Amino acid sequence: MTDPTPAFHASPHHHVFLGQDHESAERRTWVVIILCTVMMLVEIIGGALFGSLALIADGLHMSTHAGALLLAALAYTFARRYAHDRSFTFGTGKFGDLAGYSSAIVLAMISLLIGYEAISRLINPVSISFREAIPIAFLGLAVNVASAWLLAGGNHHGHRHDYDHDHHHHRGDHEHDHHAAHGAHHRDNNMRAAVVHVMADAAVSVLVIVGLLLACAFGWLWMDPVAGLIGALVIANWSIGLLRDTGGILLDRMPDPAFAEQVRGIVEAEGDRVTDLHLWRLGPGHLGAIVSVATTADRGAAHYRQRLAKFALLSHVTVEVHRAPPVNG
Repeated sequence: MTDPTPAFHASPHHHVFLGQDHESAERRTWVVIILCTVMMLVEIIGGALFGSLALIADGLHMSTHAGALLLAALAYTFARRYAHDRSFTFGTGKFGDLAGYSSAIVLAMISLLIGYEAISRLINPVSISFREAIPIAFLGLAVNVASAWLLAGGNHHGHRHDYDHDHHHHRGDHEHDHHAAHGAHHRDNNMRAAVVHVMADAAVSVLVIVGLLLACAFGWLWMDPVAGLIGALVIANWSIGLLRDTGGILLDRMPDPAFAEQVRGIVEAEGDRVTDLHLWRLGPGHLGAIVSVATTADRGAAHYRQRLAKFALLSHVTVEVHRAPPVNG
């Protein structure tokens, strides 16, 4: 039989599962979008005025970069705007994971396009205007470094706060294992996707610069497409990792089996038995749990909720208690 003890406290239970750094990350993303948009306009207008096709092409490339970041910014904005909308059963914390998954698909498509273009140029080499191409590659790298710096700003403060908060609630033999998985639970996949876009662009810029310099110095025109092909493989690898992680979250995959065993161990510490356990991610730094317990003792759901309160990651806990028949001695 199910224990009638209510699983929730009398006070209203909120469903806001946004990351600690949400508003700051949102602001930084919009700033980077503005930076990319200004750079895009400068390159396209400059290319049109000075007749540089390479400059126009890089400006159009920057527009796709700004578009991908716009997806991240909108995810932050909508997640915050609808955070208190009760129609979202478990809040809007997964908006960022959805945006990250979408960005990963875009990255995969970009890697395919770069790879296709690189192979085409290996088969049919084209002449390169080194005087224009090399400065543009350096300019693109500078913009990407500035973007990465802006996007990364403030994350360390948020992570430090989370660690201190968790230390306050949970100390014991499993502390090291818990902290090892801490980064994955608190990871903002929306920001991660934005940074991956920037870093992928930066990596390609570095490879392009190396390829162009070698091609210019030694006449190795094949170095430029080879550098592009390597960049395509790097981007593809990053996109696969992002797809795997965000896809698992969107499908409510068990985020950390080791942490699930810790939860099970806490509940069963007094001789009770966990008959069913569901653990999933609600948002950066927030996990949800549904726990079914069989016990012979006179304990209600509130008892187990109190025991699980030491896990700061568990932001939404539902406990179901079943009376098990006593074991005859």
